[in-house]
Order: sequence, then structure tokens, then C-alpha cells
Amino acid sequence: MRLYGIVGWKNAGKTGLMERLVTEITGRGFSVSTVKHAHHSFDVDHPGKDSFRHREAGASQVLLASRNRIALMHELRGAQEPTLETLLRQLAPVDLVLVEGYKRDAHPKIEAHRAVTGNPLIAPDDPTVRAVASDCELALDRLVFDLDNTSAIADFILKEVGL
Repeated sequence: MRLYGIVGWKNAGKTGLMERLVTEITGRGFSVSTVKHAHHSFDVDHPGKDSFRHREAGASQVLLASRNRIALMHELRGAQEPTLETLLRQLAPVDLVLVEGYKRDAHPKIEAHRAVTGNPLIAPDDPTVRAVASDCELALDRLVFDLDNTSAIADFILKEVGL
């Protein structure tokens, strides 16, 4: 499975870049899936709804299905968080999986960077960060893209993964 990551600190523009890349790459005829790592608790369910009540009652997994989409919720209930590799095995085959987060994993990545955040770059200390997408000029030993140049970033990723 072809895999490429988008990493960066909070408010660096990761999600916006991911969204633009999915639109750009699917617009070129490739199929794309995404994985998003969250560092906080989250819920895709709503209190009072049947599926929420199933989970609250103790179900390990709840599969919610309609004619438009399916969602599988798996409660860890104290178990260790699954690895990215484990999660990827659950995805249907596609041309490319874009991963937001998982900055410590070994897959190739682009770092999103905004100067206003004041955060240090990840790239200088991480060889898996192959390029940086930034809103300012940077002097680095790797490619630096304009954060808003989605087409050039997509070209780079597609070339990197052989598509």
C-alpha cells in the first residue's frame, strides 16, 4: 500500500493541506484514503442515539450502516492503541493512503509549517520528513514548498510513491 504522511505541530496547517491534497489527487483520478491520528479523546457518535447506547452498554464494536456510509467503532476499553500498521490492514485497497499525524512512524512525510506558531521544525532531526510545506522561506537541506501550492506538493508525493 502506498503511504505518505503529513506532520507538523498544532495549527501548522496539516488538516487544510490534507483536505486540499485529497481533492487534488482524487481529481487526477487516483483513489485516496486517509488516516488521522488524534492525541485526545474523540467521539463520532452522539449521546442518546442507538449506536451510542450500544457502546455505552459495553459492546466492543458497533457497526453503523446506511445506504450512504458505514462506520465501525471499536472501543479499546483499556487495550493498547493499535499501531498505524495494524490500522492500515483494516483499510480497503486504494492508490494512496494519506496519513495526518503519526510523526514518529517511519513512513515518508511532508511537514506542514506556519511561522506564526513559533514552533521549531521537525524536519532537521527527522530523515523521514522528505520536504516541508511552509508559509515562509526556509533554509533547509531538503525541498521547501509554498504551503498553498497544493499542485506541486501533490506532484512531489505522487512521484515519491510511484504514481
